[in-house]
Amino acid sequence: MFRRAFWFTTGAAAGVWATNKVHRKLRRLQPDSLAAQAADKAVETGHRLRQFAVDVRAGMADREEQLHDALGLTGSGDPRELPASHYRAVLETPHRTPRATGPSGIAGPTGNEDH
Repeated sequence: MFRRAFWFTTGAAAGVWATNKVHRKLRRLQPDSLAAQAADKAVETGHRLRQFAVDVRAGMADREEQLHDALGLTGSGDPRELPASHYRAVLETPHRTPRATGPSGIAGPTGNEDH
């Protein structure tokens, strides 16, 4: 008789636990609850996006400061002289590439193009 009482109590407890679990799940799947969950996720996503934008702006400001220091652009209105190595390479590179000359020495198609 003691065994029957134990198993009856165990079964009743399992039934109550399962019923509560199912009711909790059903409440979470109701339209009002789903809408609240979606709104919470949207707010959380908004906060994350805002934090990302703040981090990007801070990184941009840091990089801009680094570039200003590297280029000698100070806020005093009197820019420093750039080191020769910075602008020499820019000035020495030609802006135009020479055109290829053909067999006759005239600039134009060389005959080596694939058509």
